[in-house]
Amino acid sequence: MLKPSPEVPGTALSASLSGLARLLVRNRVLDEAVALKAVEQSERQRQPLAAWLVEQKLATALDIALTAHRELGLPLLDLSAVDVAQLPIAAISEKLLRKHQVLPLWRRGSRLYVGVADPTDQQALDEIKFQSGLAIEPIVTLQSQIGTVLEQALDKPTDFGSLLDESLDNIAVEGGDDVADDSGVPEAEDAPVVRFVNRLLLDAINRGASDIHVEPYEHFFRVRFRQDGILHEVAKPPLNLAVRVTARLKVMAHLDIAERRVPQDGRMKMKLTARRSIDFRVNTLPTLYGEKVVLRILDAGAAKIGIDALGFEADQREAFLRAIHKPQGMVLVTGPTGSGKTVTLYTALNILNTHEVNISTAEDPVEIQLPGANQVNMNVKTGLTFANALRAFLRQDPDIIMVGEIRDLETAEIAIKASQTGHMVLSTLHTNDAPQTLSRLMNMGVEPYNIAASVTLIVAQRLARRLCPHCKAEEHNIPAPELLKLGFHPDELERLTIYKPVGCEQCTGGYKGRIGIYEVMPISEEMGRLIMSGGNSIALADQARREGVRDLRASGLNKIRMGLTSLDEINRVTKD
Repeated sequence: MLKPSPEVPGTALSASLSGLARLLVRNRVLDEAVALKAVEQSERQRQPLAAWLVEQKLATALDIALTAHRELGLPLLDLSAVDVAQLPIAAISEKLLRKHQVLPLWRRGSRLYVGVADPTDQQALDEIKFQSGLAIEPIVTLQSQIGTVLEQALDKPTDFGSLLDESLDNIAVEGGDDVADDSGVPEAEDAPVVRFVNRLLLDAINRGASDIHVEPYEHFFRVRFRQDGILHEVAKPPLNLAVRVTARLKVMAHLDIAERRVPQDGRMKMKLTARRSIDFRVNTLPTLYGEKVVLRILDAGAAKIGIDALGFEADQREAFLRAIHKPQGMVLVTGPTGSGKTVTLYTALNILNTHEVNISTAEDPVEIQLPGANQVNMNVKTGLTFANALRAFLRQDPDIIMVGEIRDLETAEIAIKASQTGHMVLSTLHTNDAPQTLSRLMNMGVEPYNIAASVTLIVAQRLARRLCPHCKAEEHNIPAPELLKLGFHPDELERLTIYKPVGCEQCTGGYKGRIGIYEVMPISEEMGRLIMSGGNSIALADQARREGVRDLRASGLNKIRMGLTSLDEINRVTKD
């Protein structure tokens, strides 16, 4: 029980004052009248006294903390020295954390050390003790710091290491729209498998993985994460768990567990904080030794990183922004699967998403939810195709239309018609570079004059792994003749520094994160004439070079000059 120091003679205080208010008056931080009013107002507003005093600027957070520290003999902690990622935030419910403005700091056995601004608030400590089932040890901290750190802790993904095994049983996961009968597979619901799968999902999120591959084979069962575009093996569970893990994932995605002969698609959502959740797109594939499950991790935050973080060079960024802000036309983003096309498109939509415009998107499926845009999931079974959705959009008074992918002539023709009648159309194609995109449209059957009149910009892109800034120190010594052959200029060789991956605890094999490499090709009048005359992709590429458009290889070499990536990585993602 906390015992404040005895009253100082000659300082008789009102009997209605107790706890922190009494301590502050006795230490002349507050007048008695002000303290009485503060207690009354904070209780009426259901706000902790310390938080109310700081908010009303009647006392500073430091004065309150020092008073509690001196009077009660409790340790005082500066929260700026605390690693938010290591806080056992899951030990106390978010509701109690916000209600009482407290912060769990660390746990030792059955004791939980909690940062508080008012350690005399016994009701708060009792509620936390009851909810957590742990003995509570208060640590005095500054009220102003508690609010800041608490927001950071609640807004970050759930920390994998801070979860107790029992917490892994109860992670909030929502399935897709299809309902499956899982009564026939009770094994999928046993606690060890539930914990293993939840831990797997959280680990993938914390590592920044984009995909999870769950793969059964004849003699072993493995799990791999795709990190920065490369697959890494992370676990080899016992082979007899393969069926149960697969079944659990299918239950979570609301897939048909009894059906193991055909591929299935589903979705699920994992809630990490009150404001952040992660979507998973789930696909199963029957293989020789069981069902392989691949989960694509869809993080809406990735599409809000801003255009400056994409990796555009200054002139490419200017050309891209100029094109998407035109009142009409078509901007196409091209590249293989996993090259970041969706993030580029959604970055553009985030820039254009204002109250003044009507945005409609047709996707298969919707990967990122964008508030303010009308997003439509394609459903071929019901007849909702890209072409049908586009026709409906044109009757919905749109300003901006985004088509997930142009796959056929019908979709291409409607999209082109929309771009010619006062709409901005954004879409993707699967081609190797920007000039080949124009040839692909012609091969689909689109008339050359329609292409020349509608397409305003083509962006071809790849994602290259970024060198880790913590261990990027070792230079890659390459002979001058080899550098010239790779595409560098003779006059830059003396000042050119090329780094190679090293590897440290902060990264994976010397790389951490990825950066975009772009070929940004505006369609000029001369290029339009070349399209009209039936020019092939080689002729279009030559014209683009004459107009100063850098191809993917040249853009990749620029990233090497800037020290952002390695030569091996550029050779991996671009052609020589």
